[in-house]
Amino acid sequence: MLWSGLFRRLGGYDRVVVQRRGTGRYSAPAVRTPSLQQLARAADRFNLDLSQAELQEFQNYMKGTLESYQRVDQLVEPLPPVKWPRTPGWRPEPKENPNNAWYWRTEITGAPAGKLHGKTVAIKDNVAVAGVPMMDGSRILEGYIPEYDATIVTRILDAGGIIKGKSVCEDLCMSGNSFTSATGPVLNAHDNTRSSSGSSSGSATLLALKEVDLAIGGDQGGSIRLPAAWSGVVGHKPTHGLVPYTGCVSMDITIDHVGPMARTVADTALMLEVLAGYDDGLDPRQSPNLTVPEYTSQLTGDLSGIRVGLLKEGFGQETSEADVDDMVREAAHKLTSAGATVEEVSVPLHYPDGTHIFNAVAIQGTMQTMMKGNGVGVGWKGFYPTSMVDAFTRGYNSRGNDMSAALKHVALLGEFLDENYGNRYYAKGQNLVRTLTKAYNEALETHDVLIMPTIPFKPLKLPDEDASISEICHQALGSKEVSLIHNTCPSNVTGHPGLSINAGFSQGLPVGMMIVGRHFDDATVLKVAQAFEKIRDS
Repeated sequence: MLWSGLFRRLGGYDRVVVQRRGTGRYSAPAVRTPSLQQLARAADRFNLDLSQAELQEFQNYMKGTLESYQRVDQLVEPLPPVKWPRTPGWRPEPKENPNNAWYWRTEITGAPAGKLHGKTVAIKDNVAVAGVPMMDGSRILEGYIPEYDATIVTRILDAGGIIKGKSVCEDLCMSGNSFTSATGPVLNAHDNTRSSSGSSSGSATLLALKEVDLAIGGDQGGSIRLPAAWSGVVGHKPTHGLVPYTGCVSMDITIDHVGPMARTVADTALMLEVLAGYDDGLDPRQSPNLTVPEYTSQLTGDLSGIRVGLLKEGFGQETSEADVDDMVREAAHKLTSAGATVEEVSVPLHYPDGTHIFNAVAIQGTMQTMMKGNGVGVGWKGFYPTSMVDAFTRGYNSRGNDMSAALKHVALLGEFLDENYGNRYYAKGQNLVRTLTKAYNEALETHDVLIMPTIPFKPLKLPDEDASISEICHQALGSKEVSLIHNTCPSNVTGHPGLSINAGFSQGLPVGMMIVGRHFDDATVLKVAQAFEKIRDS
């Protein structure tokens, strides 16, 4: 299949027109008939004992079936709209990108009025912006330019936001640290020798450096909240399905989240008002009966009647630092001055079993969706970014060796599990998610929010360039000795909303406090965060 994306000025807007040429006399078919050798390899994978004659019969029959693929290739597929004009932009020079937080710079101006009018925005580079390069932190996608806008990009521009560029993210977002991106490590805004955390490392750093007002982050295991914590900004992982994921690189549709980041809770709430809402069936993560309240109107600072639970298992973990635990406890107890009650609550399944359940889902889910499924996966209705699937396919076939050690670990372990155990542990993990969800829901029946450290220790030093595979995986993916995601990843599989806000600084380094709430009660999470922010800054 041959195609080219062309911007055409139509009625004052830039739209992408995809031109496709059908198979003709001088062009190869879109899908070739498989050779007998290829069919034999496929038969081996399914343990089929087929003779050459039998393979020949199957090959002859397939020719008729493949006519459907030739025809589908000729048909024009619908794409999300590209409404606002833009230029491709430029790759910033090191002198204008000292913390390495920008991947690509551009300037896309949206509507002349709206909730985000005049606000500057950085878009995480796992989110498609038409006509602007997108590599998702990885050599696998390097050179890919999408011809469609993610739904959240359109909503930002429709609300008057100004997109200033794409922020660096970790290699296919598979890291809780900030050193795996193919473009180099993102340096912490408060200490350039330390990590910004990840995988939305660039977005958090740009906010801390005050280079933008707002940013988009993505979160499959904590990737909005983790860098928000180590950068001293606000990051909100919405309830699963509240904000459409359409046009973003998927790891597994049951853990994919995308959401707002900002320096203040008010700006975070404002951005969530713009991003949230049903996407007309394009995103299978969403329910059509979604309602979006005016989050900003509920930021009153008054917490009368609000019951805050300090999650016992979120503190005192193997990797916890006492000053971090103490700071978050002290910060939470300050909410009593706004009218809240604060007490300890226990969810025994949270730690360490919450992480174990997450791993069972995330590793094979990522393998099937982002690797074998080329950033999209199969089996759901909605928008499939075909050009991105093609780019992933080419990238995995030609640049697999350029993946980070963290990604190679997921590929190796995921394939091993697949070959030897099938989807058994993914399936059991998803079943156990229901048990974990029930445990949190029971705690949230007696408490409006749960509070714990976002990360139980202060920002880590960036590893040396010659760090071993083991050290890279320890810091990027976590271990008993170093794990950033123990408190964040459980709510990715359960879908509860979670927000990280700066609780203060210890030894000059930011400490994050995480607030978790009931499904689709993001308003209360934001309300509690804003009340603390007001107390903290008074």
